[in-house]
Amino acid sequence: MSLNALEVKNLTKRIKGRNIVDDVSFSVEKGEIFGLLGPNGAGKTTIIRMIVSLINRTNGSVVIDNYNLDNNFSEAMSSLGAIVENPEFYKYMSGYKNLKHYARMAKESITEDRFNEVIKLVGLENAIHQKVKTYSLGMRQRLGVAQALLHKPALLILDEPTNGLDPQGIREFRDYLHLLAREGISVLVSSHLLSEMQLMCHRFAIIEKGKLIHISNMDETVSEEEVSVREVTFEIEELEKAVDLLANSGMEVDVISRKDSALVVKVAKEAIPLVNKLFVENQIAVYGIYVVKATLEDRFLEITNQKREEEIK
Repeated sequence: MSLNALEVKNLTKRIKGRNIVDDVSFSVEKGEIFGLLGPNGAGKTTIIRMIVSLINRTNGSVVIDNYNLDNNFSEAMSSLGAIVENPEFYKYMSGYKNLKHYARMAKESITEDRFNEVIKLVGLENAIHQKVKTYSLGMRQRLGVAQALLHKPALLILDEPTNGLDPQGIREFRDYLHLLAREGISVLVSSHLLSEMQLMCHRFAIIEKGKLIHISNMDETVSEEEVSVREVTFEIEELEKAVDLLANSGMEVDVISRKDSALVVKVAKEAIPLVNKLFVENQIAVYGIYVVKATLEDRFLEITNQKREEEIK
């Protein structure tokens, strides 16, 4: 029995002799939020559409909760909940009646307890009997998640789920996904919003031009330990004197900016105490040293730029 809720192997989509998705393989563990990152047009939505069988695969296999799509299609789809585009509902009906309508299409009957459980899970208890036309975009997104969760899927797939949401809506939606993960539901989510994915996902894969070029654990990717050269702010007196000292020190330090009492430099991790020592020994008071933690955006640009340089070579 696999510990993965989703296994994708050698997934390929060819259109007019060109590979839109090219030999992509990855897995999503149970209770994990896994992100597909990449610019618009990279192939993320095509990958998702193949997984949920909205379009045919040219090659490759998809296994959902141990069910192969080719051999056990009905069982695999029963283990899946998905929102591939903005969820559409009957706006003149209440959220509850919309859920009831979708429940009629489920393979197995859904109990009233399950309705209440899902409604509470997505935080719509106070609005579920209001008409959908009164809902905000964030509330409609949550209703979409509720609809996708009714039949207790092992895997939830979301394509650009935060599009159109305001910052408060994005934060609420992220919190719901974390709650789902703690409940043991796996989530595959695609987005081009790197800062949001950094807060949302446990692991991620980068898709560029239809190829999977990197896959990594989020915490390891954005940890300071992985970055040898970093941006550091020294809160000091006598900025100009400090800059001159650095220029004549022989150390590899790049000055990025200097304003008021803040000197921002790029420097190797092991050189930070040496810079501090240089200032102190030359009677420059140091009031603070602040290291800027690497972001997913930094890592994303580093990986994609490196890949392009390899292609040029």
